[in-house]
Amino acid sequence: MKFKSEIHQSFSTASAARLSGLSPRQLDHWDRQGFLRPSLEQAKGYGSSRRYSFSDIVRLRVAARLRASGVGLPRIRRCVEALARLDEGGGGDLARARLLVIGNRVLWAQSDQEVVDLLKGGQLVLVFSLEDAVAQASGAVARLSEESEKATPEKQGGSRTRVL
Repeated sequence: MKFKSEIHQSFSTASAARLSGLSPRQLDHWDRQGFLRPSLEQAKGYGSSRRYSFSDIVRLRVAARLRASGVGLPRIRRCVEALARLDEGGGGDLARARLLVIGNRVLWAQSDQEVVDLLKGGQLVLVFSLEDAVAQASGAVARLSEESEKATPEKQGGSRTRVL
C-alpha cells in the first residue's frame, strides 16, 4: 500500500488538528460529544493526551471539508456513521471512493456503477453510463439493418429500403 508508513503512525491532538485543518478545541469538542473520537487513545481526564490514527485523520479531514462546503453538523454526523457502516472492519478501499456534495445531499461513489446516498440511510443509487446505452443501441440498429438487408432481395435497378 502506498501510505503504509503513515497508516501505522499515531498522532497527537496538536498534529491531528494541524493535519485536519481543525482547531484542537474543535477536536476536543467533537471527542466529548462522541462525534469523532480518537481510535488509538482517548482522553482520560484533564491534561491527558489523545492519540489519533491515520484513519481518524482521514475522517477528520472529510468532516472538515463537508463543514467547509456548508454541510451542517447533524448531516456530517450521519455521513460519518454511514461511512463507518459501509467500511465495517476497515476492508473497504476508501482511497478509491468519492464523496459528492450536491446541495444538501452527500453521495458516496465507490465505483462508476453505484452511488450511496449517505443521508438517506445508505440508500443505493444506481448509476449507468449513457455511452454504454448508445453503443448498445447502435450495435442493435446495425444488426437489424444487416438482417433486413439479408431478408429483402435487391431488385435490379430499384431502390433499396434501409431500416434505421
